[in-house]
Formats: sequence, structure tokens, C-alpha cells
Amino acid sequence: AIFHDKEYRNAACKYNMALQQKKVLSKTSKVWPSTGGTASSFQSQSLPSEIEVKYKIAECYTILKLDKDAIAVLDGIPSRQRTPKINMMLANLYRKAGHQRSAVTSYKEVLRQCPLALDAIIGLLSLSVKGAEVASMTMDVIQSLPNLEWLSVWIKAYAFIHAGGQPQSNQLHPKSLMRDNVDLLVSLADVYFRAGDTKNSILKFEQAQMLDPYLIKGMDVYGYLMARERHLEDVEVLGGRLFNISDQHAEPWVISGCHSFYSKRYSRALYLGAKAIQLNSNSVQALLLKGAALRNMGRVQEAIIHFREAMRLAPCRLDCYEGLIDCYLASNGIREAMGMANNIYKTLGANAQTLTILATVCLEDPVTQEKAKTLLDKALAQRPDYTKAVVKKAELLSREQKYEEGIFLLRNALANQSDCVLHRMLGDFLVAVNDYQEAMDQYSIALSLDPNDQKSLEGMQKIEKEESPADATVELDGDDMEGSGEDGDLEGSDSEAAQWADQEQWFGMQ
Repeated sequence: AIFHDKEYRNAACKYNMALQQKKVLSKTSKVWPSTGGTASSFQSQSLPSEIEVKYKIAECYTILKLDKDAIAVLDGIPSRQRTPKINMMLANLYRKAGHQRSAVTSYKEVLRQCPLALDAIIGLLSLSVKGAEVASMTMDVIQSLPNLEWLSVWIKAYAFIHAGGQPQSNQLHPKSLMRDNVDLLVSLADVYFRAGDTKNSILKFEQAQMLDPYLIKGMDVYGYLMARERHLEDVEVLGGRLFNISDQHAEPWVISGCHSFYSKRYSRALYLGAKAIQLNSNSVQALLLKGAALRNMGRVQEAIIHFREAMRLAPCRLDCYEGLIDCYLASNGIREAMGMANNIYKTLGANAQTLTILATVCLEDPVTQEKAKTLLDKALAQRPDYTKAVVKKAELLSREQKYEEGIFLLRNALANQSDCVLHRMLGDFLVAVNDYQEAMDQYSIALSLDPNDQKSLEGMQKIEKEESPADATVELDGDDMEGSGEDGDLEGSDSEAAQWADQEQWFGMQ
């Protein structure tokens, strides 16, 4: 009862007292075996086992973030008496503490007892155990039970993911009986996300959400993608709906934090990210959110700590490395950024994403401009629609004043997608070749995709001033009057930032 009232420290104390009392009763029954034998036998059958009580104690310690105490309690249970859920909890605790060898042993023990435990399979693969070895532990069950052919393909796909590769998406595409499997759809969405395919990732998340309106797992990534695509109203609705389901998970806090971050309310995003980390210290998306907020607030060294922790938890997620590289570049650490980018390139291979990351760093050094161009050409040869590569190539062409080439590149990229940044950059290139009318059209499209895009608005205003200098003077006076109102808004946002900063100090957040 105390446990369900969330008084976990008190509950752990009571569970320990119960174990001590049981030891006393056991000694008493040995001294006087003839008295009350039937009653004591009945009590021992009706009471929870000692192993179950120790599991509850470990659960209390885990919730209280006393992981060492939880491990000590579970380690005290003899190996032969450990149930699958005890081994699973022990494996997760070992993994969190960085004891990889012990974690692998515990995950394997779970699979030995329950060969279809998917969480144990993912745990082993995430610890760099080879897919073939994991598959061999489930092979007997796959062959003996019907409709399990998909499992071997599923294991192979996840082995690719955790090895830093990118499986073919059809490896995880639900078929026949698995078509409406929510977990599989979320996994497929995650694969698309890691491959940089935002459109298909959002589509799969939406399908999973329609099948399970109470789904929380993976929704933090979905909210982040929606916020990045500037669908801020939808993100706000999603966050509110998840808060109504549960506010004890990190995901709704991350989603609300992403809404604040892309609304440029960084102090509030920092607070929400920290709150998410309090609820789940292993939430990679929460660490990335807080790191990005700290970086944009100029607290680069603190941001680096969070990005490094995200890298430790998800060593194959490129956005963790991108955040760290951005921090290095922001602090003029080009050498550190170059070392990190080269390491990613060598470790994860030459795909469009790693090539673009390396090219981004090369663009910061005048000596390596040509190398950046070569890398971007390779990235675009692999994926002509990869937005980040297109943006960086366009930036390079702008520096070289090759505007016609830039226009051709951006038109091709926009043939199959619509992106605010690409439309705005096309507008900038069209202004450079004096095609003002189409440039205005491109800026208008960019603003329709993101009404808060200040650079597109500035581009339109610049064209208007060049086309009608006399009118521009009159409009400038009007703009100055409106500017006083805008200053008021900025003051309001500063006061709000101070409010959230105070709240951050109140909660003792770094």
C-alpha cells in the first residue's frame, strides 16, 4: 500500500523489516517445531516469497535512483533462483552503471528462460553482441512455432542499427499478421529517423499513434521532428494530450520543450528538458534538448557535457555527434570538431549523413574548402534529396558567387519536397541575379511554411526597398513605430526568460 502511494523510501524500509521478521520466525519455528506448525505453514504459503520482496526493494531503490543499492539487493539472490524479471532488471541496472559484461550475462539469462523477450534481444544488440549470436539463442523457438519468420529478419535489422549501419527499410516493414503491430511501426519510424528520412519517419509515427492513441514510447522523437518541421501547433496539441495520459514519463516534457525551443524560448526549453531528465536520466532526446538549449544560451561547456552523455547512451545516433560538433565550432574548437567528424566518418562509414557532417566542419576552414565540395558532391550523389547536404552545397556556391549553379541545385532539390530553408535560399540566389519577382514568390512560400522565419521577411523587405526607394522611406518610419511595439514584446520575452531561469534555480538545476 505504501509503495502504491509512492512513498518508496518508507516502502523499502518496511520490506526490509518484513525480511528480518521472516528470518526471526524461521529461527523460532526451528527451535519449537511442534507448536503452531500448521499455522506457520499456512502463513508461509500465503505470504510473498523472499525473492519477490527483494525485487520490490530493488524496485524502490531504482525509482529513488539508488542504483548501487538496487544492484546489491538483486545480487544477493542466488543465480538459480532469479526469475526473468529479476535478471532483466539486473541487466538494465548493470548497463546503466556501465558494467557491460555483467549486463550481457544477465540479458542472455533472460533469453535462456524466455527466448522471445524482445527487450532482452535489443539490450544485447545495443551492447554490440553480434546479431548471429543473438539469433542462435532464439532459433529453436522460431523453428518450432508458426508465424515467427519475421523475428530473424527483425533481429538482423536491429543488428545493423546498433552496429551503426542503416538497414533497408523493407527489413522492418510490417507484413501479414504484423501489419498493425505498434512496436514494429515505432521501430520502423526510428529507422527512418536515423537514416535522415523525416517524411517517412513522421508517417510511421502517425500510423502507430492512430492504432494506439495512448502510445508514449517514441513520441518524443515524433514531437521533435514535428517541431523541426515547424508544425508547432500540432506539437503543442501532442504535448497536451500526452500530459493528460501521464506526466510521469519524460516524453511529454520533451515535446513541450521542443515547442519552446523552436519558439526560441530557450530558458523554458532548458527547464522542461531538465524536468524530463529527472524523470528518465536515460532519455537521449531530453539530453539533446537540454544540450541544444544550453548551447543557444551561450553555455557551451555545459552543453558539451549533455551531448557527451547522449553519445554514451546512443553511440550510433548521429544527432548526438552533430550537437557536440556544433558546440566545438561555436567555441572555435575546429580541431576538436574535425577529429570528431573524422572519427564518425571512419566508424560509421561513408554515407550521406557522415559525409555532410565532415563537410560542415571542412567549410569552417578556408584551407579545406575544396575537400568540403568533394564530400558534398559524394553525399548528393548518394542522396540528391538530403536537405542538409543541399543547404551546405548552396552555402559553398554562394561563397564562390556561382549563383546559377546554386539556383539549379535548389530547384532540383525542391522538385520533390518543400522546405522553408531551401525556398529562402533560392530566394537569396534569385535576388543575386536580379530576378526579384520570383525571389518574392520564394520568400512568400518560405513564410507560409514558417511564419517566424525572420530571414525570409528581411529578404522581402530588402526587395521592396530596392524596387521603390521613395516608398521605402515612408515605410521605414512606419516600421520604426512598429519597432517600439516589437521592443515591448522582446522585453516581455526577456522577463519570461528570467522567470524560467529563476524557476530553474529553484529546482537546483545546472
